Amino acid sequence: MAKVPTQANATEHIVDIDVSEEMRNSFLEYSYSVIYARALPDARDGLKPVQRRILFQMDQMGLRPDKGHVKSSRVVGDVMGRLHPHGDTAIYDAMVRLAQPFTLRLPMVDGHGNFGSLDDGPAAPRYTEVRMADAALAMTASLHEDVVDMVPNYDNTLMQPEVLPAAIPNLLVNGSSGIAVGMATNMAPHNLVEVIAGATHLLRHPDASLDEIMRFIPGPDLPEGGKIVGLDGIRQAYETGRGIFKTRATAHIESISARKKGIVFTELPYLTGAEKVIEKIKDGVQSKKLQGISGVQNLTDRHHGMRLVVEVKNSFNPEAVLASLYQNTPLEESFGINNVALVDGQPRTLGLIDLLKVYIDHRLSVTRRRSQFRLTKAQNRLHLVEGLLIAILDIDEVIAVIRSSDDSQAALSRLMAVFDLSEQQAEYILELRLRRLTKFSQIELEAERDELLKQIAQLEAILASDEALKDLVAAEMEEVARQYGTERRTVLLESDTTTSASAVKKMNLKIEDDPCWVALSGTGLAARIVDEEPPSRSGARASHDAITSLVKTSNHSHIGVLTSAGMVHKLSVLDVPAIPVTDAAPGLGAGSPLAELAMLGKDERPIAMFSLAEDSTPLAIATAQGKIKRLNPNFPNKTPFEAIGLADGDEVIAAKPAEDGDVIVLVTDDAQLLRFEAQVVRPQGRSGQGVAGIRLNDGAQVLTMGVAPAHDLGIQGVITIASSSTALPGTEPGSIKVTPLDRYPAKGRATGGVRTHRFLRGEDRLSFAWVGELPARANTKTGQPVGLPEVDERRDGSGTPAQGIIAAIG
Repeated sequence: MAKVPTQANATEHIVDIDVSEEMRNSFLEYSYSVIYARALPDARDGLKPVQRRILFQMDQMGLRPDKGHVKSSRVVGDVMGRLHPHGDTAIYDAMVRLAQPFTLRLPMVDGHGNFGSLDDGPAAPRYTEVRMADAALAMTASLHEDVVDMVPNYDNTLMQPEVLPAAIPNLLVNGSSGIAVGMATNMAPHNLVEVIAGATHLLRHPDASLDEIMRFIPGPDLPEGGKIVGLDGIRQAYETGRGIFKTRATAHIESISARKKGIVFTELPYLTGAEKVIEKIKDGVQSKKLQGISGVQNLTDRHHGMRLVVEVKNSFNPEAVLASLYQNTPLEESFGINNVALVDGQPRTLGLIDLLKVYIDHRLSVTRRRSQFRLTKAQNRLHLVEGLLIAILDIDEVIAVIRSSDDSQAALSRLMAVFDLSEQQAEYILELRLRRLTKFSQIELEAERDELLKQIAQLEAILASDEALKDLVAAEMEEVARQYGTERRTVLLESDTTTSASAVKKMNLKIEDDPCWVALSGTGLAARIVDEEPPSRSGARASHDAITSLVKTSNHSHIGVLTSAGMVHKLSVLDVPAIPVTDAAPGLGAGSPLAELAMLGKDERPIAMFSLAEDSTPLAIATAQGKIKRLNPNFPNKTPFEAIGLADGDEVIAAKPAEDGDVIVLVTDDAQLLRFEAQVVRPQGRSGQGVAGIRLNDGAQVLTMGVAPAHDLGIQGVITIASSSTALPGTEPGSIKVTPLDRYPAKGRATGGVRTHRFLRGEDRLSFAWVGELPARANTKTGQPVGLPEVDERRDGSGTPAQGIIAAIG
């Protein structure tokens, strides 16, 4: 017991107070205030008191969507002074939340200025401006028609609505969150169109089951999209009012550069900011919980939306890195549904059907009260119109009665007595303006009377029939869905275990050093094919894109890229994009330009790829000026390095591995072909400039080089295309000829060779030549296939017209 001194009548005395009882009572009063006046929303309009007062006051101020914005401070001040005396900060925070599109599925306030983000707070209220959003009009519609009860404000000087009419099922559409004393609420946003569809079905079928309703409302629809994983938790929440589901970011894997893969996140979990994700990723990398990440960038902007890019190291599997990110960062979060709201002044935990029923009952009550208000108003107006019609029909007598009366009160009494009018009708006639006494006014009054009678009949029919009332409510809800509804943003997924700890451990985080092939297409695209067997020459192409270079290697190795300048650039195999292997052979359309992968200079172009292994076959290199060199497989660690010394004006035009037993074939643009054994060209080091390969005629240059096994010349062929030297390159198909290689006799190195193509009239050079295994496939610059003619056994015969402009053969 505590003794508290008090003053009474200037005499001090002691009052005994039970401290435990006083604490109990004070705590109960505080709890009651928090639960009913702050933290929990009303199940009818889905608003907390401060939110309701903000929308009501903005409606009273006329801040509608067709009006200009006003300073937030003005709205906050009016709400605080008139309705909510609890501090400007709390009011502004609530108003900011009503304006944030990433917080609410259907914002109620149209904000102008910085209203914050998931990572940063809003600007001060003196810097921002607000007005009602379109959806807020539906929340406050018909407030002046006695649709809800009005209660006094805090000082009994003004009246405020106990609840808003809420033509939108706001509690389900926008959700809610709040912490009271001994209880809390956490409700997820939903799609307006789906909620209206479910509510309409329940309105017409009151005994509908949860499964029926979930056909219309399958799950939450979050403002920022993303994915929901775990429909079992959603159904449990819809049934009991409590449940848990996971929200997951939307991601896809793409090439963020020619050499690097990245995971791009375009949608984040509900109420998760990009900066928070980045911070957790950096912490995970530092603590070694996350591996395979080389960087993270936030490229989000207002024009392209969310774009969070996580760069993946080349030796790591992007799918496994993504699964690890889901497990160890806020890119996958749990959302606990706790549907607690006030129903008839009591906090209750509600399932989906209960929430819909509370809202439907509220709309039925609002619509019934509105109809009754309009009926009474129409009946009152009809009463006055009928009195006016009586007066107009006997207007001369009405004027005589008024003029002969001593005062207005006498005139009122005599009008009621003479024309059998009510007091309201007589009063209205006395206030009548003379302009209303015209013949046209009588026609207007008769039309108004007919319209009022029709309106009264309709309203009486609605009030007399529950079915008619339900049909009206359903029609109004469907109109709201059409006016404010949007498509679903969140994808719903069944529960999976791909991100569990055991599943992540089973995934190969690092890419194994498996054997693979790196292929170069005729259109300059390089791709990695993870397979032990070489890809089919006739099938491994995108749109018949020919393979011009093929290297057997492994994932963790490096290959060399020889350029036209005689330089070799080392390229990590993992930098080359992998393409899937299918039964129909892989296509190279998903590859990347080799020039970008190897980061070549603008004056260089890739000629060939080759293995950098020490036991690899010597690389035969041919130049445009007729030089030939076989490069020893003894390569330095630096990149780039020189593979052949070139004379001024010379360039590398072809390179292929050549063993001693192979045959080297050179073809010039003046249609000369020289074939000799590779062993006559002794392998040289990197500093060697090569030896003479073919003797060139004046003005001629080497067009291509081929390497063929000496024991397999029967299936090797030469393809040549002749055209005019005056035609622009790539503009004239020319004439084409396909000839077996064994039809050409062998000659000594550095000789002139033999003729391989007889020119037709208008032709004076070869524009293209190729040596390799038959049959071959040809394609255009864009990778489209071009048919080749039948084999011509004549080594010096003329060609036939080509079916298209050929850019590559493989």
